[in-house]
Amino acid sequence: MEGHIFEKKGRVMALDVGSKRVGIAISDATRTIAGSYSVIQRQSRQADFARYRQIIAEQGVTLLIVGLPTRSDGSDSDMATWIRDYATAFSQTTTIPIEFWDESFTTRQAEESLALRGQRGKKAKERVDAVAAAFILQSYLDAHS
Repeated sequence: MEGHIFEKKGRVMALDVGSKRVGIAISDATRTIAGSYSVIQRQSRQADFARYRQIIAEQGVTLLIVGLPTRSDGSDSDMATWIRDYATAFSQTTTIPIEFWDESFTTRQAEESLALRGQRGKKAKERVDAVAAAFILQSYLDAHS
């Protein structure tokens, strides 16, 4: 999964995987700009993975980035270990490459971004995961431009 050579063809999709929801972001075709796409409620792995494959097919996604919450020393948190397992299981159901990307502070950035745009409360809470996924994806795209 990791160590993939950055290929600049097709859209990139990012996942911000949480215990209850998954934020999804997708890049433009030139892999320049990340945009929040949606938030899905987690169900079973089978149902989640089917939804990802549907989005990948509909949007022409050729690379998947999965946000990884690492500790300040760079080691995996318990959630990061679980996300690695989740992504590995998904990789067995798809042909597109999957890479991990540090998601440190993206939820906080997303909350601040939504607050600056006047979105607070329940509406912001529903969007924060997709916005966090967009921050993860934009960070990845910027590092590989």
